[in-house]
Amino acid sequence: MKYVIIIPDGAADHPLAELDGKTAFEAARKPHTDRLASQGRQGTVSTTPPGFPCGSDVCSMSLLGYDPARYHKGRAPLEAAALGIPLAPTDWIFRVNLVTIIDGKMQDHSAGHITSDEGAQLLADFATQIDIEGMTLYPGVSYRNIMVDSSNTPGEGDTASTPAGRDWAELQTTPPHDIPGEPIKKHLPVGGPNAALLQKMIEVSGKFYEGHEINQTRKELGELPATHLWPWGQGQKPSIPTFESRFGLKGAMITAVDLLAGIASFIGWDRLDVPGQTSYHDTDYAAAGRHAIAALDNYDIVCVHVESPDEASHAADPTTKTAAIEAIDEHIVGPIHAELERRSAEWGGYRVLYLPDHYTAAATRKHDPTPVPFAICGTRIHSVLQRPFNEKNSREADLHIKFGHELMEYFLFSGLS
Repeated sequence: MKYVIIIPDGAADHPLAELDGKTAFEAARKPHTDRLASQGRQGTVSTTPPGFPCGSDVCSMSLLGYDPARYHKGRAPLEAAALGIPLAPTDWIFRVNLVTIIDGKMQDHSAGHITSDEGAQLLADFATQIDIEGMTLYPGVSYRNIMVDSSNTPGEGDTASTPAGRDWAELQTTPPHDIPGEPIKKHLPVGGPNAALLQKMIEVSGKFYEGHEINQTRKELGELPATHLWPWGQGQKPSIPTFESRFGLKGAMITAVDLLAGIASFIGWDRLDVPGQTSYHDTDYAAAGRHAIAALDNYDIVCVHVESPDEASHAADPTTKTAAIEAIDEHIVGPIHAELERRSAEWGGYRVLYLPDHYTAAATRKHDPTPVPFAICGTRIHSVLQRPFNEKNSREADLHIKFGHELMEYFLFSGLS
């Protein structure tokens, strides 16, 4: 049996005036996704457990079969794993965005999708201006970076009497993509004895980046400058059992996002390199589809994660969001489903799971914990609701899963015994 999971990140939404009162799923031309849903079953699943923020870290962990209440220790450690950063159990890890703050308000969580080269240079230059013992900055992709506080990790020569490092257990931070257009003052890091250290970091970065030559060039080109660093998503290294030890299946992940790659690393999946893959609508959708099909010869389960619908939502761009859903349908869903059908007998059957990890509302540019629509198609999955795939039809179906981490076992094994 072969399994494929397709995640159009943040693709679920509410009706939009720009789309004549439709959602992006309803407005998109997606014959392959609609066929998959009509042949199989639609439903909804709650990927955001009570008490957790609605983010791709929590929601993706949940839909991949891992209960965030047991395994989620923060977003940043997952991304650090994807970058190959060595972590000790006592380290505290932070995600650090390059952001655009104008007149005290969060203008853009990604500094206008700054390039990785620009971001790495800005981060390296800032590191020379601030010296916090035990803190190390690591460049990531585009606006995404990592900071590790190893002040709690014993060093050579340390003894039991060595003073403990910084404690971040009570710290509260805010994801910058959750506060577009809002004043940052009420969202600065707070709680615990060290929050002021991060507030100072934000303040100092703002002064340092104001006249930076990279920002001057970006302004001249009509692009948003990276005005500040914004730390958030803190946590410590989790201990997670592998997917294969739990479900007996060897898996692989295709993604342009370090977060998903980090989750894959912790659950023992390989990350497959796909040249031309990005987080935006300029990604090579067809390459992702081809690599997923090729991977099925070597893996039992392959997950294809596509970030572009989420980024379009954060940019309040429903037209691009719709186009991304259509491209995923044409270049990923269609070819993969056709190959699975063609080789079903050879592989002893197949199943496909298609679902966004969470809602991302283009109207507000924010994530939304509304239960997401999903469709499952394949061997011994019988159709109940033969309608196109969208939020409304999934809500009207008869399959509604309250705990997101329980969806995986249903997808893999229901009706097969």
